[in-house]
Amino acid sequence: MKYLLMAFCVLCSLLSPAQVPSSAGYPAGYFRNPLDIPIKLAANFGELRANHYHMGLDIRTQQKENLPVMAAADGYIAKVVIEPAGFGQAIYIRHPNGYTTLYAHLNRFFPALASYVSSWQYKTESWQAAIDIPAGLFPVKKGQLIAYSGNTGGSQGPHLHFEIRRTADDTNLNPLLFGMPVPDDVAPVVLRLAVFDRTLSTYEQTPRIWPVIKAPEGSYRLKDSVLFVTATRISFAISAFDSQTGSANPNGIFQASFYEDERWLTAFQMDNISYNDTRKINGHIDYKTRATGGPWLQHLSRLPGQTPPCIYWPMTDAAVPGDLVRGLARPATDGVIDISDGVIHSVRVEVRDANGNLTLLPFQVQYRPSPLATVVSSPLAGKMFYPGMLDGYEAGDVAFYVGERALYDSVHIGCRVTDSASNMPSPVYAVGSTIIPLQEPLLVRIRFRQRADESGAPAATEKVVMLRTDGIKKDVQRPEWLGDWASGRFREFGEFRLVRDTQPPVITPIGIREGAVLSKARRIAFRVKDDLGGIKSFRAEIDDRWICFTNDKYLDYIYIFDGHCPPGRHVLKVTAEDVAGNRTVKQYRFTR
Repeated sequence: MKYLLMAFCVLCSLLSPAQVPSSAGYPAGYFRNPLDIPIKLAANFGELRANHYHMGLDIRTQQKENLPVMAAADGYIAKVVIEPAGFGQAIYIRHPNGYTTLYAHLNRFFPALASYVSSWQYKTESWQAAIDIPAGLFPVKKGQLIAYSGNTGGSQGPHLHFEIRRTADDTNLNPLLFGMPVPDDVAPVVLRLAVFDRTLSTYEQTPRIWPVIKAPEGSYRLKDSVLFVTATRISFAISAFDSQTGSANPNGIFQASFYEDERWLTAFQMDNISYNDTRKINGHIDYKTRATGGPWLQHLSRLPGQTPPCIYWPMTDAAVPGDLVRGLARPATDGVIDISDGVIHSVRVEVRDANGNLTLLPFQVQYRPSPLATVVSSPLAGKMFYPGMLDGYEAGDVAFYVGERALYDSVHIGCRVTDSASNMPSPVYAVGSTIIPLQEPLLVRIRFRQRADESGAPAATEKVVMLRTDGIKKDVQRPEWLGDWASGRFREFGEFRLVRDTQPPVITPIGIREGAVLSKARRIAFRVKDDLGGIKSFRAEIDDRWICFTNDKYLDYIYIFDGHCPPGRHVLKVTAEDVAGNRTVKQYRFTR
């Protein structure tokens, strides 16, 4: 009987028009493979990452660097970015059909562009760059060499990061919907199913998780024919991955749809995402489970604070447009279902990839009262905060404020002192919990505590910074001051304190010493460290003229000898400054 039910669900799905379609009209075949090797994906669009979705395709470069990178279509180079993390070195090409392509983690640009960028860097005295380039300066043809692949920026290994964006609003689109040559006849894999009690905060419970078993005909099943649940209002989440033909690499899924008793309730889809909204991934996943070392769980419902635009469809109670989802009535819920009637409800999850390969997970669920309530783990102390409310906490020498768009779900947020040593500018305050994600920064205010020998000194706060810690992680800011109150905005909860920072950065030379002869040397490098990890600036000058040192991945500062340092005797001066304004200066005489 169980397998007959499964077969019936498969048939219904194949006959149903209930697939949430991607945006129509993407020009298939317009963009070519940006490399001259077959595309093998290390990551796809919408893949789950810490605090962000992956916003393009990561194309493998056979574990090599310096492969030629080609323009995917005719257009012109509109922008170049150089940064220590993120894209590293990247090129944006604007195309006449209304799209922009991006190529990132590059080692170097083609010669004419490299010369233009170098001139800009020396003119502005900045290695980091975000250069808007005039439209007619660097036109390119489809297949033209524009750069060489690499491993710069936030890359963890050699590859090319490739994006397609809608030029008008700079929204990233799924490149696999443009007919990129990536063979895919492999259906997604579902690993586990999780159930949440939606009468509670998702951050104040441990979801019940069931493993999923592979079944015939592209479907999966649970061990039990009926899931008995002790909550009356519930939602589900799944762990799933996708791969492509000839690859076992686990990538992200494109779409998941959720049905109850053959009613389509909601879906999410990795079709288009803006960088302005990529952090909303923290409302899409079960953030607490992941933050505490558990698996990725993707919610099949929208959390109450998950604001549009986001990947869920639909976002409002408006009727579903017929040209998007034909034959569907207005959805009944946003994915949270009421099973308080005690009858068996049929549920189905459909998971698809961008090529349309389908995986089904049908099952049944029933409310069954039990003295064992939903497992509530480590209830959070403090006041209950709700999405959509501007609220805060004020007590004595500390305060914090949570914006109306900051929370994805209601949750208790408190504040307590964890260290009150009198020799510090403030106690250490634990605010909230790091298992609670934020859509918008948290405002923290702490009153400065003067030492007796500082009483009345106007400059007592000059070297005081606000420090957030989470284990070994540090985030340091120079606060804004209003009287003796310091204010800072942070993207995460944690432990906050005021710290006197009087220690300047430490500069360690690599490959240079006073009086060195460097006629055969290829480069000069420096390692710069700060006790709080807050390097604000680094500057190097040869003979009182700025010189371009790179700082890829925030590691060493490196200068490769070029025409800006001719043969002869020179004086090199390097200066590093931290967030508190402490400065270290070193000077070396050398001969080139």
